[in-house]
Parts: sequence; C-alpha cells; structure tokens
Amino acid sequence: MGSTQVEFKNAATSTLLELVKARRTYYGLKAESPISDAAIESIVEASVLHVPSSFNTQTSRVVLLLKEEHQKVWDIAIKAMEGLVAAGQVPKEMYENHTKPKLEAFRAGYGTVLFFVDYESLAPIKEKFAIYADKFDPFALESNAMSQFLVWTALESEGFGANLQHYSPLIDADIQKTWNLPASWKLDAQLVFGTPTSEPGEKVFAPIEDRFKVFGKSA
Repeated sequence: MGSTQVEFKNAATSTLLELVKARRTYYGLKAESPISDAAIESIVEASVLHVPSSFNTQTSRVVLLLKEEHQKVWDIAIKAMEGLVAAGQVPKEMYENHTKPKLEAFRAGYGTVLFFVDYESLAPIKEKFAIYADKFDPFALESNAMSQFLVWTALESEGFGANLQHYSPLIDADIQKTWNLPASWKLDAQLVFGTPTSEPGEKVFAPIEDRFKVFGKSA
C-alpha cells in the first residue's frame, strides 16, 4: 500500500497534513521564543475553546507557564526525584547520569503547557447517561490528547521544538499548590517547548499495511 500524490479541494488540507508530518519530539531546547507570548497564548487558548469533547463536556483544563514560571515545574520534578533517591527508590547513579540531566534539559526550555482533566465535572452527564458512565473518563482523556497534539503541532509550526512528558502523580500535589489550582483538575501531561538546539531523532514507521486498511475505494 504505497503513498500516491493526490489533489485536495482545499490547499489548506495539504498544509495541515504537512504540519502533522513535521511534528517531532525535540529534547534539545533553549529559553528563547520565535514568537510573542501573546501568540503562544492564542494557540493554547484556541485548543481549549475548539478541540472537541464527547457530549460537549469540555473537560480539559490547561495552564500555560512561561519563563520563570515554567522553570518551577522542573524544579518541582527535580525535588521530587531527589526525594525518591533519598528514600532508596531510585538509584543515585541512574538519577545523576540520566534522570537529572533530562529534567535540567526540560528546565532549559521556554515554557511548559500543563494539561489536566476535570473528571468531577462529568458527574451530571454520567448520571444522565448511566449506560455510558464508564466511558466518559476515557472520552475525556481522548479529548485532552487531541488538545496536546494540536498545541504541539501549532507550536512547532511557529518554530518551536517540543516534547511531551508524564510526571504524574509525582509532581501533582506541588503543581496544584504552587499555582493554586482546583483539586478536581487531574494532571495528565506536560508539554515542554523552546527554540530547538538539536535535531529530532530518526522516526521509524511500522509497515502501513499492518496498520491501515481501505474498503470500497474507487479506482
């Protein structure tokens, strides 16, 4: 199943797909921005407003942290990991040689977007549609993931590099306390971004024939 050149009705479709293809994971970042803070805010705000959610439940909650506020996230993560080392739960050598340099690399970026899900807000719709009650939490995570992907892709389109991290529940309590966030907001992911200082690694694709099938296609 090979890829062929096709013509889209709307030229923006090609642009969108090219942006999706260009989105990669960048670990080498520096604390510089190719665009204004207002432009960054506009990207993140658009994701909150326009990314779809099941039954329009709008369960995603997002916090944008820039400059010194961004650095606090990774200070919290470093402190938490050092606590695990002190408790004997993480080998000191592994922390010093691998984990700490990685966390310091995140800290060296320009900003972090924190993505949360407010599961408590689902209570009324779970009651209203009881037959689907066990589905709404996964639906909320799916919506949150769409927000993460949109922000990631848009930031890279504007010249940033970014990588997505998951340090919950290790950092959750201090994150909530530091920015006085509602207890119902449950942290799901942290998107770190900054001006890239290195290229992304090679991306290897599993055979598309094993992952995608088409039926009823016109010749």
